[in-house]
Amino acid sequence: GHDEGIELFEYAEQLGLDSGWVRTRHMQHGLSSPAVFYGAVSQRTTRIGLGNAVIPVGFENPFRLAEDLATADVLSSGRLLPGLSVHGPAYDDELNDLVHDSGWREEDYGYGRIERLRTLLAGEAIREVPEYNGIGGDFDSDRVEPYSAGLSDRLWYGGGSLRSAEWAGSAGLNWLVSNISSYENGVEDFATGQRTQIDAFRAAHPAGDAARTSVARVFVPTDGATAAQREKYAAYVEARTPRTKQVHGGRTLIARDVSGSNDEIVDFIQNDIAFQAADDYLFELPFEFELADWKHILDQLAGEIGPRLGWRPSA
Repeated sequence: GHDEGIELFEYAEQLGLDSGWVRTRHMQHGLSSPAVFYGAVSQRTTRIGLGNAVIPVGFENPFRLAEDLATADVLSSGRLLPGLSVHGPAYDDELNDLVHDSGWREEDYGYGRIERLRTLLAGEAIREVPEYNGIGGDFDSDRVEPYSAGLSDRLWYGGGSLRSAEWAGSAGLNWLVSNISSYENGVEDFATGQRTQIDAFRAAHPAGDAARTSVARVFVPTDGATAAQREKYAAYVEARTPRTKQVHGGRTLIARDVSGSNDEIVDFIQNDIAFQAADDYLFELPFEFELADWKHILDQLAGEIGPRLGWRPSA
């Protein structure tokens, strides 16, 4: 799977796509260390942006994460687009003790972890370097190394609530939303809820309407697919559609997957008020599919859907 992931990034770059994004998965069959993965991808690509959607920072030591992200950014010549989120430990107490050590009960897992990470990535001094005494090499630094200029300005916050949107805006971050969102103020329409979050984010952001936002959704184009693929895609969407018809736990909404012709997908995007407010569109690739399916989706995105929406491939 990791090798296929690298191949997919190479393919996406050949198609001229602007960026590729991976999701961090802990205790699941997936990608648990995106910075390490991007260190490898950086050596097989030259241009494409390398995004995370998202890294749950609650699992991370901000200092060590800063070192890993900066290393990958240096190796990629400044192409990382780190997406971040914060959540408290969600396992049972015994596993939380193993994963987070026993101090997790007193640890703050709020937005402050993102602020600490950004400070470290920005290269701010965090200590005074003692005078060199001739022992060992004279190469101590007062900041996290390596330092990669501009990385701290490329941070995205992946959220799904008005509270997160307002915080990310006030913090001057970029805003990333996907196919899971919060049920707030009685609004069950998914696009309306996300558009409200985008508006709240920009209202709180120092850059105002120029603040950058991205909307991600699962799209499965059927044009150009084989008969077997179309059958698989239809079954996939049918199995996942019921979860989109209710509010989960009184607070969570899930967007429906969009499968159909390229015309139908373009029409959906052009009439979705959240997409119309966004700067960037992300196509989420179904985790259960195979490399041939993912390449098919990227082919349709780069060759047909994107150009109809005004996008042009990067050279």
